[in-house]
Order: sequence, then C-alpha cells, then structure tokens
Amino acid sequence: MKWTVILAVLCGAIAVVIASRSPEKTPSLILCNTCPPGFELMADNTCKLRTPYQQYESQDGNDPGVGGLKTALPLVRDGFTPQQIDLGRYLFFDPALSKDGTVSCASCHQPAKGFSDGLKTSVGVQNTSLKRSAPSLWNVAFYKKFFWDARATSLEAQMTGPLYAENEMGTTREKLLETINGIDSYRELFRQAFPSKTTSVVELNDIYTAIAAFESSLISLNSRYDQYAHGYADALNKKEIEGLNIFRSFVARCAECHTPPLFTNQQVAVIGLGEPDGLPLDPGAQETFQDASLRGAFKVPSLRNIERTAPYTHAGKFSSLREMIAFYSAGRGHDVPKNEKLHIHWHIWEPQLTAYEMDRLVDFLKTLTDESFTPPVPQTLPSGMRTEQSTQQPRLSINH
Repeated sequence: MKWTVILAVLCGAIAVVIASRSPEKTPSLILCNTCPPGFELMADNTCKLRTPYQQYESQDGNDPGVGGLKTALPLVRDGFTPQQIDLGRYLFFDPALSKDGTVSCASCHQPAKGFSDGLKTSVGVQNTSLKRSAPSLWNVAFYKKFFWDARATSLEAQMTGPLYAENEMGTTREKLLETINGIDSYRELFRQAFPSKTTSVVELNDIYTAIAAFESSLISLNSRYDQYAHGYADALNKKEIEGLNIFRSFVARCAECHTPPLFTNQQVAVIGLGEPDGLPLDPGAQETFQDASLRGAFKVPSLRNIERTAPYTHAGKFSSLREMIAFYSAGRGHDVPKNEKLHIHWHIWEPQLTAYEMDRLVDFLKTLTDESFTPPVPQTLPSGMRTEQSTQQPRLSINH
C-alpha cells in the first residue's frame, strides 16, 4: 500500500471536519497529529527524520571518497510539528496565496512530475512565461542554497521570491495577510499549528514556517540505489551497476558534482551551456555573487527522481536524460556562444563516452527514483478552492 493511501487513512486526504458545539459557528478543521512517513514523533510533538544514512559517519555528509555508497547526509532541517507540516500542505496547494487565485506553489511543483512542472520554463499568473524551469523540491530539507542562481539560503527566503514576484504568484505581503486572515478556516488551522501564540492573527512568519515545514517533509531516500547502497546487492541489475561504476569513474566524473547521497554537492558551476533558441546568455550566479567568473553558473541540481523532471537544465534545453549526458560527453566548451568567454568548471572535460556507456548511465539514473513518500494532494482546501491538474500546468478554480 502506498504511503499516500496510508496518510489518507490516518489524516484524511482532506482535513477531518467535525461539527462545532455551536450551530452558528463554522465547522472546524482538524490538522493531522501524526508525522509523515520517514519521521518519528518525539515527546515534544516534533517530527524527526529517520533514515539508514544516519548510521554512517562523514564530515557534514562529505565523504573523501567521492561517490562512496555509505556516505552520511548533510544536516537535515526537521523538528516541525505534524500540525505545522499538514498546514503547510494545504498552503502549498492553495491558489488563494496568489494575486488572482489562479496559481499555487504546486502549479510549478507538481508531485506527479517530481515536484517540478514538466515545462521548459515555468508559467506564472496570467500565463506569463518565466525565465527558468522549476527545480524539484525533493530533499530540500538538506539544502543550503536555493534557486538556480543560489540567491537564497533558507526555504523561507526562497518562498518569498515566487510569492511576491509580479510574474509568478504576484501577491504582496499585505494582500497575503489579508487573504489568510480573512478565511476563518485558516485562522483556526494556524491556531492549531501554533498553539503557543497569544494572538489569533496570522503573521507572515507563521505562513513561511508552515510551508517550510511541509517542504522539509518531502524526503526521497529509499530508491533502488539506496537499497543497494545499504547492502542489498540484488537491488540493481548488471547494467545498472555498470552505470553506477561509470557514474563514479574518473572518466565520466559525474559523482564529483552530483555527489551521493543527495546527488548534488550544493555548489554552483559553469558547465558551458548555451541558451536554447538563440536567447541571450542567462548570467545565473554571476548576479548573485557579483563575480564575473560565475557568469553562466547555476546550482548543481540533485539527480533524485531525475527521470520525472524532464526537460533538463535551468532553461529546459534537453528533453531526455540521454541528450543531457551526450552534452557532457561532447567536449568542454562546445556549446558556449561565440561571443562569450566562460570560466568553465574544471570537472567539465571530454570523457567521449560510448553509446553503450551513455545508455548504462541512463539505466543507473532511473534507479534514483523513489516517490514512496509522496504526500496526498488535498481535494478540498480551507479557502474553498480546489486544485485542477492539467497535463502541463495546474489551473485552479473557485469551488462554490
């Protein structure tokens, strides 16, 4: 039985509705009081992550042997309450947080698409095309930098970007507070999630904390690769093991940037990628750090659930894993625009992989898929709106 089904039984796919003692009052919604799968409920009502990777020792998750199987994870951000996590789930899927009630966080981060959206570049309010693709949110509880250009250093700082960007969710701090405080059901849920507060007024930090709590619960660490890493030799077949060995080799050098177990080193790197369709070069992290040597640098993405998140790169340039691998194999700097002189990362070179080796890498990358802890999508939201998933972009409508 999938965890989404189990969660639906434990907490309800929607909040449990109970009748109020007074017939004049709106029925109350009850938040989940159990932790998401993979977390243990502690005596102080907080959820702590539990994973076999915690039995391994290495300095902050960085193993000297790059690509080592039994490598510890970086520090995780956990310790939220079940109620805060569940409240964040409703906020994440609720279009009421946007300017016009048409876009939610889940519009660009859809569970069925690896918490990305399947588009080359994402779409915001009023169907506005955005500059970059939506990165996956799996395992963001371990991340130290956010956005393709690494301009945010916390989940709270990250979420203010799309919330208040005019072309993304387009709201303002004032409107967001007015909206949430104007919904009785949300005021009640915030009271449950933050019981120590002395005021019933929802504040911005409460909203940010709840969404961060939910996003921190998106853990994907039980793929077939993980089972193999923990000692189950039959978890991978012969071709997949060949792909793993190529991935870790000093020929392909994949693991030097996509370092297990997160399959990212959380750094920015210039890989020498030109923009699609003749677009001007995106400066990336150059603008974040005001460093010309980082022109065209972007954060190294995790490869977890990578087969679900095509197209690839910050601009969705490659539609398949095979195309992405072929780019790296084709040679250092071959895609750099003629009018640009980029400081390409020293790990990028010319492995000249054979077709067989590239196919085996694809086989291996697909072993990193694990969606067993995918949370259930709410069918009813405190705002009265509902989510409507389409093949490309979720569009949401008021459910009166």
